[in-house]
Amino acid sequence: MTIEQPEPSQQPCRSKLPTREPHPKDIAELAGVAPLTVDRCKARYTERGLAGLEGKRRGGPRTQVPPRARARVIALTRMSPPADSGLSHWSTRTLADHLRRREGISVSWHYIARIWREENLKPHRSGTFKISKDPAFAEKVADVVGLYLAPPGGAVVLSVDEKTQVQALDRTQPVLPVAFAVTEQRTHDYVRHGTTNLFAALNVTTGEVLGECKPNRNGASFLAFLKKAVEPHTGKEVHVVLDNLSTHTTPDVKAWLADNPHVHFHFTPVGSSWLNQIEIWFGIITRQSIRRGTFSSVNVLVKQIRDYINSWNENAKPFTWTATADEILAKVRLVQTSVKKLVNNNSK
Repeated sequence: MTIEQPEPSQQPCRSKLPTREPHPKDIAELAGVAPLTVDRCKARYTERGLAGLEGKRRGGPRTQVPPRARARVIALTRMSPPADSGLSHWSTRTLADHLRRREGISVSWHYIARIWREENLKPHRSGTFKISKDPAFAEKVADVVGLYLAPPGGAVVLSVDEKTQVQALDRTQPVLPVAFAVTEQRTHDYVRHGTTNLFAALNVTTGEVLGECKPNRNGASFLAFLKKAVEPHTGKEVHVVLDNLSTHTTPDVKAWLADNPHVHFHFTPVGSSWLNQIEIWFGIITRQSIRRGTFSSVNVLVKQIRDYINSWNENAKPFTWTATADEILAKVRLVQTSVKKLVNNNSK
């Protein structure tokens, strides 16, 4: 059998098509780099081959900061600025400037900020403290904390205090509500429509709050509220934690205590109202209801306080007190020691 071969003119055309070199923009898009980077790499490859594509470190070697500079940053941060500087506290830039001008140490404020983060130093923040001078401080702390951690069986512990001069502030313009990408806004100026005094009692065991607003804060107002707070617990021992205001020890209050021996007062140390749990609740109602409120009258303010207390009691939960008396006294002794050292150093 003979197979006929096609004529040469009948052979299929298999000529090669010219290949197009990828455009630098296409390469840059695939590699995720700039087109200029592609051109630079091509030029290096043409000049040196694969060796030209090896990574190249830019700039000179990083200057190492000596350990002394780091030590001075930490030491100065923990000290007040020199008196002749006029500064009340350090910032990263003022400290960097001081080191450069006064001590010949050149570091950037970025370096100082990094050290502050690493060492957990926050000179831009400040707080307050007060050391009680009550001679019976330790005894009173143990007494009050003992009620929180181990209340007497079957007894009721009430934390009582007054939040005085609560202002009914009204803004001069309507408050602009929260919108997309815009926070709530209010005018900085206001109109004051009067004040009220909030008497409150926190049940340490249940977290429930009894509150009452009164126009005056005096011994008679306190005694009237105290009777109202104790009344639901008739037949039980009631322990009342309160501070050392003169309204808490008037002759009328003492006489009432003598007629009601089941009610016992436990005073916090002088200058230590933070030991009273109702102060925690006062801070909460201030942040959540009063501070940003707008009140056209005292009656509106009083109504909002009542509404907040009712809402709180719908899901009342007690505060969890964890600090023991020994832990509190140890911290106080540490602060006292630090203050004494500071005073002695400043007197030299």
